[in-house]
Amino acid sequence: MQKTLIIIGLLVFAIGLAWPWLGALPLGRLPGDLVIQREGFTFYLPITTLIIVSVVISLLLWLFR
Repeated sequence: MQKTLIIIGLLVFAIGLAWPWLGALPLGRLPGDLVIQREGFTFYLPITTLIIVSVVISLLLWLFR
């Protein structure tokens, strides 16, 4: 459990350092991401982005298993 928490902490730290470059990626603005804008209300559902992130995480977990 300690090793897992340390790895998670290091991953969060690395993502925090890489955030300026990660923000430049087109994730969140892909075709298939739903945006509903009404007066005084905006609903955003990044379906395509979630699928891509899920596949990437699954592949990484499969590789490091």
